[in-house]
Amino acid sequence: MEYFYSLLILVGISVILSLSLNLISGYCGQISLGHAAFYGTGAYAAAMIAQLGINIPISIIFGAIVAGVFGFIVGFSSLRVKDDFLAITTMGVNFLFIGFVRQQEWLGGEMGIYSIPATGLTKMQYSLVVTIVAIFVIMFSITIKNRWMGFAFEAIADDEDAAETVAINTSKYKLTAFILGTMLAGLAGGLYAFDIRYIGPDSFGFTESISILSMVVVGGIGSVWGVVTASIILSLLPQWLQFISDYKLLLYGGLLFLMMRFSPKGIAGIFEYVKTRTLKI
Repeated sequence: MEYFYSLLILVGISVILSLSLNLISGYCGQISLGHAAFYGTGAYAAAMIAQLGINIPISIIFGAIVAGVFGFIVGFSSLRVKDDFLAITTMGVNFLFIGFVRQQEWLGGEMGIYSIPATGLTKMQYSLVVTIVAIFVIMFSITIKNRWMGFAFEAIADDEDAAETVAINTSKYKLTAFILGTMLAGLAGGLYAFDIRYIGPDSFGFTESISILSMVVVGGIGSVWGVVTASIILSLLPQWLQFISDYKLLLYGGLLFLMMRFSPKGIAGIFEYVKTRTLKI
């Protein structure tokens, strides 16, 4: 059963991570290729403050806040860039984060941080906590999508210039999406750090950013349930088929290409197509 609970934790963290990127890229149309940097920021911040004796729930919240502040800085600095330039900028942030962490002894350098304090929970109890947090994030995503903020995000994603003509403050909403998305990524990072109890720079590299992006694209950009479905499948697939782990980047890259070529709306689009065809019969 320990293995089952470990998979449950993995799935929960993947769902939180992919929905956090969905807020930025799916809802608001801001392409980010460096989301793992915010995931790592949350993990490092939570682990370090916990080692100072701060209790674990507060440490995880602190990690989310630090990631949100980092997201605010990156988002504010990137307000004037969009599309391909934004993607390149965020990709650079990921490489910058990894390069910075590797050079800092107080962050463990290449070796990372060991001996992260234990939660005191059993694997089953911790998997329950992660599952509850993941459900909260799903409900949060659905709520935002159906509120005015979600409509503003959608308008910006469709046509930023047109959104400005109807008095939508695009800079404010783009920055809000960045802060919310990066805070949730930091939350996932904190949960990850206290599950594994060891973090190193390699866990938050560009490959991880592509993995998160693949879950969003394969699920259907902007779709909550599509992204949740893709997160479950893509996080479990390498665990069930071990040989895939060695070719993870190749697999995810291939899936990205296939989805963009044959089903740009991802799994959500395929379900919508099947549903429409079924109703016509």
